[in-house]
Parts: sequence; C-alpha cells; structure tokens
Amino acid sequence: MPDLNALIVFAKVIEARSFSQAARRLKIPVSTVSRRVADLEDQLGTRLLERSTRNLRLTEVGADVFEHALRIMEIAEALDGHVSNQLSRVAGTLRLSAPPSISDSLLMPLIGAFQASYPDVRVQVMITERTIDHIADGVDLSFHVGPMRDSALIARRILTYRHQLVASPAYLAHREPPRRPEDLQDHRILAFSHWQPEHRWVFSRAGSTETQTFSFLPHLGINDFAGVTAGLLAGQGVGDLPPIVQPDLMRDGRLVEIMPEWRFPVFDLCLVHLGTRRLPLPVRVFKDFTYTMVQTIFPDLPT
Repeated sequence: MPDLNALIVFAKVIEARSFSQAARRLKIPVSTVSRRVADLEDQLGTRLLERSTRNLRLTEVGADVFEHALRIMEIAEALDGHVSNQLSRVAGTLRLSAPPSISDSLLMPLIGAFQASYPDVRVQVMITERTIDHIADGVDLSFHVGPMRDSALIARRILTYRHQLVASPAYLAHREPPRRPEDLQDHRILAFSHWQPEHRWVFSRAGSTETQTFSFLPHLGINDFAGVTAGLLAGQGVGDLPPIVQPDLMRDGRLVEIMPEWRFPVFDLCLVHLGTRRLPLPVRVFKDFTYTMVQTIFPDLPT
C-alpha cells in the first residue's frame, strides 16, 4: 500500500508546480519532498513525473495518481479541520502583487476592510510593473490589467473601466480646451510611457463607430500614474488617467475630464492565480471579498 503521507507530498508538489515551493508550503526540507516522491515512485514501480530544470510534467500514470492523491489530501485536511476546528477560522499569510498607482485608492482600502473582517490573515504585497511568475515570486493572487497571455493562469474580472483625458482647471483657465483629438497638438501632453519616444492614443467617438488615432511626443513621459497625476495637478498639461487612480481628484474638481465625447478603450482589472484545483482558504475568501468590495469602493466607473 502506498505511503499516504507521500501521496499528500506528491499532490502538494503538483499543486505548487515546484519541489521547492511545495517544501515551503509544507515547511519541510526540499530533500525530504524529493525523497518522498521518489519513494512513492519506487513503491508504485513507475515514474510519476517527467522533470526538467524549469518544468514538471505528469506522466499518464502520474495524472491518475494525482487525482487519488488529491482526494486523500482533501479527506485528511477535512478530518483535521473537523477535529481542530481550524477550517472555520480564516488564517495564514496572503501574498499579493499589484501594479503601481493603485495602492492608496484600491489596495489599502481593500486590505484594510479584509483584515478587519479576518484579523488572523497576514498580507504581504509586492508592487511591480513586471509580469509576475506566481511560482517563482511566491504570489497567491495578482492584480492584472489587460489580456492574459499565460493559459496556465485563471483570471477573474473585478472591474471594467476606461481611462479619462483630464487636466486641471488652472491649466484650462488660459487655453481653449480641445474638442477633437487633432486639437491636442496645441497642448502639452503628459503620458504614461515606457521610454517610448513616440506615443499614440486611440479614441472612439461616443454613440458612433468613428475612431481617431493621435500620435505625439509627450512633454512628460513617465511609467507611473502617480507621477502623471502630480504633473496634471501642477497644471503642466493634459493626460490620461485610470479612474481608479486617486478618484477623489475628479470628485473634488481638482481635475476635470476634457473632450468627454472622445473615449479611450475599455480595460479589465482582474484577479489572477495559478490554475490549480484547490486554493488555500485565505486566497478563496479574499477573491470573493474583493469582488464584492470593489463595487463599493468604485460604484460608478466610466466605461
């Protein structure tokens, strides 16, 4: 009969897609994880995994064993939860990643409300623009804007919105506001930009199929919407902002939308995780909590 503990370790390796990540989750040495899986293969008399330096791939037999191992692990965890009453208590560490500029308006209100409801969950956040490797970076959930390119990831859309073209009243006080995209050539442009010498905006006219593309060299290009916002507030020009970045600026009139009939494309903000069948309880709870809470934080986004 196969070692049940070895089956559970094997299931953890497949869920984590990594021996080292499974070892961290199980809080045991990597050598122990590797030995348990090797012992299980010896007991069953067949190879369960094909291993390379970067990937793990289940063999045909390994896929069948994984299904059984998952059920055994679920039974073991449910039994442990029934005895210790731990499954009803949401606890542990939640590791998130998010792009810059949304930490104050979205992330911190969300995490604050979540921890008020679930005080035993610790949250660690990594703010970065780069594409996240959920395994290598040890991230449970990431906030992602735009389409997904990795089919191994599962995305849940939590917000849909379009950027707005905005400026400060002080900037507009001494200039004729633009009415159409071509009018922007007479204005100073601030743009979110990754070292691009030339930039372009694509506009769609509300209520019609008309589109226009405006190409320009920004007076200020910076890969941080917080920097764009600071420049706009200082009256340095016009620029595009996501409505989830400091939305109070629009509500208070410190920034105003210009050329509202010409609109930017719509974006989706998603919560993303690895496509494993089982997620830790804090991750599952945070996903559902976020989906509900963001509707309260941003009840009326432009689309």
